[in-house]
Amino acid sequence: MKNSPLATPSTVAPPGAPGAQAFWSRSAKDGIGTAYHTGCRLWFTLSQGVISEIYCPTVDTPNTRELHFLVSDGENFCHEEKRDLRHGVEMPERGALLYRQTNSEATGRYRLIKEVLADPHSSVLLVRTRLEIADESLRGKLRLFALLSPHLGGRGAENTAQCLELGERTLFHAEREDFHLVFGSDRGFSRRSVGYLGASDGWQDLHKGNFQMDWQYRQAGPGSLVLTGEVDLAGTGGAAISTPLVDGGNGAEFVLGVAFGDSSVSAAAKLVQSFATPFEKHRAVYVAQWQRAAAEAEDEQNITEHTGDGGSLYRLSHRVLLAHEDKNFQGALIASLSTPWGETKTDEDAGGYHLVWTRDLVQSVSALLATGDIATPMRALLWLTCIQKPDGSFPQNSWIDGVPYWQGIQLDEMAAPLLLGWRLWKAAPEEFERARFRPVLMRASAYLITAGPVTAQERWEENAGYSPSTLATIIAAICALAEMSRAYGHTERADFALAYADWLNSHVEDWCVTTVGERLPGKPRHYVRITPADPLAPDPHPDPNTLEVSLAGGGGRRPAREIIGGDFLHFVRLGIRPADDPIVLDSVEVYDASLKRDLPGGPCWRRYPFDAYGQKSDGSAYDGTGEGRSWPILTGERGHYELAAGRDPLPFIQAMERFAGETGLLPEQLWDADDIPEKAMFYGRPSGSAMPLCWSHAEYLSLVRSSRDGRVFDRIESAFERYVVGGKRDSAYEMWTFRHRTRRVPVGRTLRLILQTSATVHWTTDHWANIGNSDTVAAALGDLHFFDLPTAELPAGAHTEWTFFWPAANRWEGGENFSAEVV
Repeated sequence: MKNSPLATPSTVAPPGAPGAQAFWSRSAKDGIGTAYHTGCRLWFTLSQGVISEIYCPTVDTPNTRELHFLVSDGENFCHEEKRDLRHGVEMPERGALLYRQTNSEATGRYRLIKEVLADPHSSVLLVRTRLEIADESLRGKLRLFALLSPHLGGRGAENTAQCLELGERTLFHAEREDFHLVFGSDRGFSRRSVGYLGASDGWQDLHKGNFQMDWQYRQAGPGSLVLTGEVDLAGTGGAAISTPLVDGGNGAEFVLGVAFGDSSVSAAAKLVQSFATPFEKHRAVYVAQWQRAAAEAEDEQNITEHTGDGGSLYRLSHRVLLAHEDKNFQGALIASLSTPWGETKTDEDAGGYHLVWTRDLVQSVSALLATGDIATPMRALLWLTCIQKPDGSFPQNSWIDGVPYWQGIQLDEMAAPLLLGWRLWKAAPEEFERARFRPVLMRASAYLITAGPVTAQERWEENAGYSPSTLATIIAAICALAEMSRAYGHTERADFALAYADWLNSHVEDWCVTTVGERLPGKPRHYVRITPADPLAPDPHPDPNTLEVSLAGGGGRRPAREIIGGDFLHFVRLGIRPADDPIVLDSVEVYDASLKRDLPGGPCWRRYPFDAYGQKSDGSAYDGTGEGRSWPILTGERGHYELAAGRDPLPFIQAMERFAGETGLLPEQLWDADDIPEKAMFYGRPSGSAMPLCWSHAEYLSLVRSSRDGRVFDRIESAFERYVVGGKRDSAYEMWTFRHRTRRVPVGRTLRLILQTSATVHWTTDHWANIGNSDTVAAALGDLHFFDLPTAELPAGAHTEWTFFWPAANRWEGGENFSAEVV
């Protein structure tokens, strides 16, 4: 029974404060969009037939949970658009992020047709809606109620809202701190109410009584709120431009608008100004903007023959990546306009995937570079220069203003800007030089050398150790730095960098290959996903055969030799190992046998055995535990490997195209088990993880470009020439740093000590019978210094020992000497 039905607007406070706990909306989106012009600082997402999060004024700040309709005849039913209607979505204009949602009553009695876009020059969402009634008995009876759930500034709680009148306009205003939202219809609302979620909201009003809107609360908050407005289809309720109801409401058309500003006046002005311009004009400009963006990219026609769908996903992927760039902090691209399993996430999970990961950013803009876009990758690298820390590192992830969110250290993210810098240097050398990137890249390189080679987190952000993908990225990055340094005449810096890269390269198999693997009979030798090590005090001589790794999400503690992943493919992709390297070939067989899933769309792979990051086996959402599913990214990575091996990558391109959702968005993961219809889990279709994922779209774009070129676009040529064409596997040096204190020096190698400042090395190779005192040499790379201990001529079994005097501090290294044995 309803609480205190209200026939007229009331100043009585609605019951149920502060409202039920607010969650975010479903992560798997049907569409994402924004205007291409920077004057529009609003982004929107679509899911399950409705508008879900709206972001403003930055791409990392969601302000709503959902905007949807209830449809009632006032007597027998109240249908919820998301749950009760059948959904269809299409993109009616080629190359533009414009969407048409068609939501139909199950028996075809009526349908809602909505076109969704952003005002091309203002922060306003516009939804043109048309009600079509096929059932004569419903004409004149159907009522539409628009419900909006504000989550201002990324929080569902602590919002306040009230009804707002501007002349004859009947609107809503919601606010929290400095965030303001104004919501309305160009026809106005004949009834309005502001209530608390789960207690006095419009859904409760219409579903728990007479299928009519009785409550008309004028204000509420702070709390979790829902704004409910009955659209004035009959033209009786207070909009100067409204027109009378015709044909019982069949064909009735109106525009909803949601505007944002730094005050109620600012937001309201934007909304009424948008309403003053015909929707068709907004639509034409919005489409034209996106089509101009396409024209600025490389001619897309010459890519068509390298796709399976005539270039459709290629075009969409390009637009999706562009749409994820912020317009205030240009160059910052977030990972996704979604929160994975958002329907289970509260305000406590503030980040979602609407954060910037350096790795994902570089993947995205490198893919845009592959389409011919120079400007966006250049902005991205400039943005990275602004968030680089003094020690040369970059945050694990951050808000678009550079404030770190998580605090992990991932060495592949420190190396990624070097790869991007090299690609820009090759593509646009004058612009690269004008942007003064070289000091930034040198600081990043110095950090890599002193902090590595063990990463605190690998690319899946779960484990510390010797990671194949991380090592491949570091080696390629250092080679890229060396090539640029030599080109600018810095020969000593180039030689120093290459010596370090060669050392890493010489240990790849020692650190990352098991010889007693048990996953595939007859193939005991293969790369492991990671060889665990303490990132602050790593064992410099790990044994992949015996070490155990603790897997995230309850995956348990397992022998490292049991855990393979596709990370080793980076060695081939970046030019560190040939595709036909015997260990690579064995690893591919083990990888396929362990993780490949033949889905209806094509082959796909899971990340690693016992992965727990994914939908649970019963189809419910990941909650810290689950079962890792198949990732379209990995199909793209495998396609790159196939191309490097001299085979056709088209089957992998086509598979990725078939993995996409209805409007072409690519997910993070696919459901790879039997159908569970009640959980919307269908074999080979997107699961509840992030969709779209920019990394997935970037992988697809890069693969198509690579296919067109006949070689892997991401390959670092200087690394490829050195390690694949030249076959270099040895090193003249063994490296020692305070982070990686090697205890063994192979016969014939010089032991190089690398320090972060100058020092005097006090050393011996004959148990202090003879003593050397030698000053370190500047490495011409940041503040790095080095000294080469003369171990190359020592026989096996010899020992060298040393310590340091720090002249700047006028002190000796206290407490210990350091030593290594020649083996």
